[in-house]
Amino acid sequence: MIQKNTLNKEPIRVKRALLSVFDKNNIIDIGKALIDNEIEILSTGGTADALRNNNINVTDVSDYTHFPEIMDGRIKTINPLIEGGILGLRDDHKKEAKENLIKWIDLVICNLYPFSDVISREDCNVNLALENIDIGGPTMIRSAAKNVGWVCVAVDPLDYTIIINELIKNSTISYETRKHLSAKAFGHTAQYDSIIHDYFKDDQLSNNLTLTYKKKSNLRYGENPHQSASLYKIINNNEPNILNAIIHQGKELSYNNIMDADSALACLKEFDEPACVIVKHSNPCGVSVGNDLLKIYDLAFNADSISAFGGIVAFNRTCTEDVAEAISKVFVEIVLAPKFDKNSLEIFKNKKNLRVLEIGEIRKRADKLEVRNIDGGLLVQDVDNKSLRENDLKVVTKISPSKKDIKTALFAWKVLRHAKSNGILIAKNDTTVGLGAGQVSRVDAVSMALQKGGDEVAGGVLASDAFFPFRDSIDAIKDSGICSVIQPGGSIRDKEVIAACNDHGISMLFTGARCFKH
Repeated sequence: MIQKNTLNKEPIRVKRALLSVFDKNNIIDIGKALIDNEIEILSTGGTADALRNNNINVTDVSDYTHFPEIMDGRIKTINPLIEGGILGLRDDHKKEAKENLIKWIDLVICNLYPFSDVISREDCNVNLALENIDIGGPTMIRSAAKNVGWVCVAVDPLDYTIIINELIKNSTISYETRKHLSAKAFGHTAQYDSIIHDYFKDDQLSNNLTLTYKKKSNLRYGENPHQSASLYKIINNNEPNILNAIIHQGKELSYNNIMDADSALACLKEFDEPACVIVKHSNPCGVSVGNDLLKIYDLAFNADSISAFGGIVAFNRTCTEDVAEAISKVFVEIVLAPKFDKNSLEIFKNKKNLRVLEIGEIRKRADKLEVRNIDGGLLVQDVDNKSLRENDLKVVTKISPSKKDIKTALFAWKVLRHAKSNGILIAKNDTTVGLGAGQVSRVDAVSMALQKGGDEVAGGVLASDAFFPFRDSIDAIKDSGICSVIQPGGSIRDKEVIAACNDHGISMLFTGARCFKH
């Protein structure tokens, strides 16, 4: 290990700069500023052409190194005259530099071709991906970032003004600026390598997990006002989601708004038929499907109108004028839909604080990873996309459910897996009736669902996200009029639970799979 106990923290004068960028925004501005400060510019390829076309004098790297670009441009800046000029310590390596004709390069302006753009192309294959991995660029960036005592590096065109202003004011670049930009440079290359790793790895849950996101915006605060928060986006993700939505109006989205809207959208993706999902605190408090959008909105809202107050209303069909009129009569935080017709948008303008989010085409949930922070690490899993069909169900009681009950059971299951466990959902006529979510005991969740549903639970189906450990939950619904129960099964007391259903004339279906959402 090489140890050096001192680090130059004095301002540096820039005599020579190397410019090689994919993103050419603001490159002319920094180029002119360097020339105005009598700084020699080395450059390559398209960057050199862009500078010359704007009457900025540059020296080609190949002329500087007296070594041509070879191997289809694979070897260009990887040269001792370049890397030595960037990496050398001005106090310790002066003699070696002189002996090897190495001149110092004090400023590196470099950013990389977005590998993510290549792999998102339909015609991309492994060979094309490999050919678009930059080697020389990351080497220069990392070299400059490492030698922060003597070299300044910039990878973000928005940061060029910082350098320009310091050169204008002091003719030098401060250590504080160099350190700040060095950190950004290491972040740039780390993100670049992470994207490459994610593309080539064989297993989603690989031994080395990298998560690559780019900040979209700062948020006013997190879940609570005393918590700071930011919003990050997957690079080059253009899928229909909350982050890519067109926001037609309303206040800035909060941390909690985004969480709830995403939960609503996830539940909405369960349905092919027209659906309305109303979410409050990430739980689906009202869901309905059918052919008439206004009708299913009314049904979903009135499934639990108290909880729906201040909630998120989501549709998987175009929001129309009549629906907008109905929504405008109550207080909700967000309305989201694939599209909004012109008249609905005009109606919503009367509620200026209401957020109106146009999602675009709503597709099925993609297979992806879910990540949760824990103290000291992460929990990572596949998203729960397990579908449940009629032939997956097993009738375990003497009484068989009707076709209608089976249809309702499957509907309830789709909704229930988006509610917090322990979760119990009662549904009837393609609409949720009562939800008990986030309870520490299953029988408490049953009690809450019954309370929420009231008289409406009669004739309905009760869904449980995990097995019943005791028969007490079934005994609790014996006089409710609930005619069928769907649950995973698998308890050591399954026989007792089934016996309870038989005692009370209730049919029961086993799914063989649970849908916990902690």
